[in-house]
Amino acid sequence: MADRTNPSSYTQQRPINNSTTVPRSNTTTNHPLSSLLRQLLQSQSPNYSGQLFGLLAFFISGGILLLLTGITVTASVLGIIAFLPVIIITSPIWIPLFLLVTGFLSLAGFLFATGVVVSWLYRYFKGMHPIGSDQVDYARSRIYDTAAHVKDYAGGYFHSTLKDAAPGA
Repeated sequence: MADRTNPSSYTQQRPINNSTTVPRSNTTTNHPLSSLLRQLLQSQSPNYSGQLFGLLAFFISGGILLLLTGITVTASVLGIIAFLPVIIITSPIWIPLFLLVTGFLSLAGFLFATGVVVSWLYRYFKGMHPIGSDQVDYARSRIYDTAAHVKDYAGGYFHSTLKDAAPGA
């Protein structure tokens, strides 16, 4: 035990920098460099509590989501089992109804798309520059340039071939 009357022995037995270790004996020097080194080593020790908390939160939330997924799948299977007889009995109503709804939605979608295309073409040919008209103009100029290049190349090729085929012509 430390002598409580001697303040120097009392301070040597206290933990250093909130650590849990106490210096063993008086043989360790209280040199400033050794205490600085001790501080640096203790401050550089890794702290895994944040990672442990994150891992714990990950497993808890993953478990909850897995439980909810299981409940959802179970309820869906039980619902299908319970309503399957009703679905089978009323299937002569559901199949034509499904075909009518599908046909109506397809027709409405095609009419809407046709209206959008006609509206865009009208604005394009009137010179109102709808969205994407610059790309169409660029593509048209590229096609024209390529066609002119092919025409010039083919014209020279056929012209020289014709001369070779009929030298006197």
